[in-house]
Parts: sequence; C-alpha cells; structure tokens
Amino acid sequence: MGKSHSKDKRARGRSTSSSQKSSQDGIVTMSGSKQLPQAHSDAVTCLAPVRPGLCLTGSSDKTVVLYDWTHGAVKRRWSGHSREVTKVAYSAGLDAAFSASRDKTVLMWKLSNVDTNPIRAFRGHTMVVMGLTINPDNTQVCTGSRDNSLRMWDVETGACLMENSVPRNLVTDICWVPGQQMVAQTGEDKALKLWDTRGLYVSCTFPRKQYIQTCCDVSRDGNYCLTTSNGFGGQGCEATLWDIRAVKAVCEYHGHRETASACAFLPPVLSQPLVATASHDCTVRIWDQNNQDCLCVQTLPVSGPLTALAGFDDASLCCSSFNTGVHLFHLDVTPEQKVNLIRKAQF
Repeated sequence: MGKSHSKDKRARGRSTSSSQKSSQDGIVTMSGSKQLPQAHSDAVTCLAPVRPGLCLTGSSDKTVVLYDWTHGAVKRRWSGHSREVTKVAYSAGLDAAFSASRDKTVLMWKLSNVDTNPIRAFRGHTMVVMGLTINPDNTQVCTGSRDNSLRMWDVETGACLMENSVPRNLVTDICWVPGQQMVAQTGEDKALKLWDTRGLYVSCTFPRKQYIQTCCDVSRDGNYCLTTSNGFGGQGCEATLWDIRAVKAVCEYHGHRETASACAFLPPVLSQPLVATASHDCTVRIWDQNNQDCLCVQTLPVSGPLTALAGFDDASLCCSSFNTGVHLFHLDVTPEQKVNLIRKAQF
C-alpha cells in the first residue's frame, strides 16, 4: 500500500497551525490531540484491535507493534519481515499476533514472549499477502494473496491444509464470518465472494460493483458484510452493506471523494448500529448503518491516504495513515443523541 502512494508522502508528524471547526456536511476538523511517541518510522498500513488501550499496528518500516496508548508506549516491536507489513490480526485465545507482508509470508508472534522472534512462519504464497483472518476456535489461519489464491493453514504446525485459486482473483481483504464456516473476500475483480472453509471453495459471488473492492468487514452477528470501493473525484468511493443470507446489496454510503480504503462495524454505543469508513480523502466518516445517514466526519489534514480502522468496546476508534501515524478517537454521544468523533491522541 505504501508504495502506491509514495507521491503523497510528506514529513511524519506535521500538523495544522490552529484548530478549526466547520458545521458544513457535519465536518469537524481539529488539531491539538495529544502527541504520543510514534509507533513507526514509516507509513502505518494496517491495524487490529487487541482490547481497549492496546492495538496492533503494521507498517512500511517492516515491523509489527503492540502499542499501549494508555501509557503512550510500544510494548512489543517485532521485526521479521523483509518488506512492508500489509495486514495484522490478533487472537485472544492464542495470545498471539499474526502479520502478513509483501514478502509473501505470514508470521506468528507470541505477545507474552520476551523473545521477539516469530514462533511460526506460513510460507507458500507467490505474491504479496493482502488478506489475513483467524477462525473462531483459533486452530486455522486463512490468507489471501494477489496470486489469486486463498490458503488455509494449521496454526500449530504452519502446514498448508488447503489452497484454491480463482482466475483474476487478486485478493484485497478477507474476514471470517462469525458463527459460520465461511470467509468473506474482496478483490480487484470488483466482486464480494463467500468461501466455504470446509473445502475452501467459492460458495457464492455477490453482484459485481463498478470499482475495485478494497476492504471488507463482517458484523458480529454474521448477517452483514461491509465493503469499500476504489474511486476518484467522488466516482465510486462508496461503502456497500451486503446481506449475507439474501446474497444481495442492502444500501450504499456515499460521501467520500477518493478511494474508500477501510471500513468497520462499530461496537454498539447508540440504539442504532453504526459503521465507520476511512478514505484517501483524509476523512473518517461515521454512518447510521440502517438509514445511510452520515452522522459525523473527522478530517485529518496532511495525513495522506488513510489505511485502516479498528473499533473498540469502550467507543475508541483508531485510524492509521500514510503520513501521520495512528489517530485515536473517542465516539461520543450527546444527550440529544448527536454523534461526535473526538480526537484524543496521535502515535
């Protein structure tokens, strides 16, 4: 991801000179959030929640970090990849982190180990690994790559259990469907697919979109999938909510002006369900999942393309960026039920 945006790269840590607020389109831009020690020396490309106060980050600097924003400290830094880290994932059951990379490998790290060497390597893909997800019982890891394939791996041995390729299926992201033996997958062929993990085959393909699908997330109840679209100048750039059971699109969320690069279902903080999206237009948007209303927008000046989102049960939200590290927000709800996204810190 970092290389494709190299022309946008600016000095890390740059900030605006004054705080600004604007009510236009619900946008609120603010500077002056607490500056914590940086997690990385280059673009932050991916995030994964661990628990409130802790998140995993991956970077173009080839490292994976366990960051404690409560104390403003890097708790662990793992080095083992030879190229940019593209995805990270956390397994509470294994007390382990997983990372995928442009070096075509996936590595497994033990959070409690003082030794910072990986405890397992998963090798077999022939191109950059863009998708990474762990099954609910923590026994298997599923990966997807630009080599058109998905692979299923045994966590204990690192052995590849299954592999399947689909022509022109350049994978952009994958996500396990809770409560199901299914993985959702987006790709450059513009289609959302569901894979049956029992035999690792495509069980259904959703109607194709106009633009490349860049990211996917699945709701906690396993009923809905959210995807984001590539685009420019407001063409494309939308997020789409899909009904997994009915295999159809429910609605679209329009507002971003450039590629929508990240999406997430948020833990419940209101009576209605919320989703978040982030974009190369330097904005994070919070939406009412059901009626497509954009409830608030936060602009991150000079951040460059935004790359990933991670929501937490305490209403915290992290967003990673190409130029300015990770931004920490708190989702606040007023007595009038107005949603605000408050900038808390940057690291």
